[in-house]
Amino acid sequence: MKKFVMAALGGILAGVVATTQVAGPLLAQESGSRATVYEQLDLFGDIFERIRAQYVEEVDEKELIEAAINGMLTSLDPHSSYLSPDDAANMRLQTRGEFGGLGIEVTQEEGFVKVVSPIDGTPADDAGIEAGDFITHVDGESVLGLTLDDAVEKMRGPVGSEIIITVVREGEGEPFDVSLVRATIKLQAVRTRLERDTVVLRVTTFNDQTYANLEEQLKQSVEDAGGFDKINGIVLDLRNNPGGLLTQAIRVSDAFLDKGEIVSTRGRDVADGDRYNATPGDLANGKPMVVLINAGSASASEIVAGALQDHRRAIVVGTKSFGKGSVQTVMPLRGDGAMRLTTARYYTPSGRSIQALGVSPDIVVEQPRRTPDAEQDEESTSRPLRSEADLRGRLNNDSLSEDESRQIEEDRAQAEAAARLRDEDYQLAYAVDILRGLSALTPAAE
Repeated sequence: MKKFVMAALGGILAGVVATTQVAGPLLAQESGSRATVYEQLDLFGDIFERIRAQYVEEVDEKELIEAAINGMLTSLDPHSSYLSPDDAANMRLQTRGEFGGLGIEVTQEEGFVKVVSPIDGTPADDAGIEAGDFITHVDGESVLGLTLDDAVEKMRGPVGSEIIITVVREGEGEPFDVSLVRATIKLQAVRTRLERDTVVLRVTTFNDQTYANLEEQLKQSVEDAGGFDKINGIVLDLRNNPGGLLTQAIRVSDAFLDKGEIVSTRGRDVADGDRYNATPGDLANGKPMVVLINAGSASASEIVAGALQDHRRAIVVGTKSFGKGSVQTVMPLRGDGAMRLTTARYYTPSGRSIQALGVSPDIVVEQPRRTPDAEQDEESTSRPLRSEADLRGRLNNDSLSEDESRQIEEDRAQAEAAARLRDEDYQLAYAVDILRGLSALTPAAE
């Protein structure tokens, strides 16, 4: 027994020695790492002093430090950045739904400014700026090599002033200039309309007002239609929606889900992760849904599309979304500035990350581009063809009652309206047709 105890104690002692031998180098390594960081900070201070003392022109020390901070943040990823006091104030205005500018959400790719999406009803939208366009010059000056914030600053200016941006677009042989007039951008987060028996909810952004607008306008549209019994479904149009507040994306998803996970976020520390679940209640009263997305659908709009798709609550139609699967936290700093830092990735209910992949639609439907040739073809094919009804002396159809004839005329008018919608917005028309098809397969309640 004594030998056993001694052997056990010997093992414990050997373990302590071994642990000490391993921990020693680890502590030394951590100490060395801290020393390196302090050396680098000293180097930064040395460079700052030399610039301040020896640069060919006098420098603004505050701007110099802000540029260094912003360079540190932008080196991490395209969505982390420093916000000066003015930029922080502008961001707070944007989340409330009103700000000045051109009306485009942008990111940076290969040194150029890339349009994530134009915002409905803004100068950029009216001028035909499209998701995926690259902006290479502003008023003739190249934006290559500028930070995203600097490039955006060049596009800002007094409301009513003119700006010329140079655009490179896939499928276009040469860059082209677009003239825009800066305006006050007032975002209407949700707009709604009825397309035959379908409620179309167009969500343009996720700001403080999005869920409240959606709830109010959906209720009004259902009332205008005569109640839920009179509608066949809902189209949630998230095309060219650049995203916004995570909290609003969760509320909009929850509006159409009774239960289950909406989204989860995971940071570097597992303990920092969050999971958001739906609560009972469905604003759509269980009606079928189609979600429309395209390459301009980003961030919060991808959270909504992914959640409704994973729960099979909606059919997702359109083209692959932008693929921004990260969460930014805005942290206030001294002096009224702020830091926008990527702190987590988000995951759809099935556990998939859409970072750099996007949400893939259930049904891929491209939006045809309007071309002069297509317009000429449309004019040539729009001439009405003669039918039996146009012939002089034709026989009347005596087998139909007045009500039946009226119904045929109404059905024909609806078919013509559907054809016009396909010309105006092919993707939306496709979504409406899906819901009409599902309605036709659903037996009527007795």
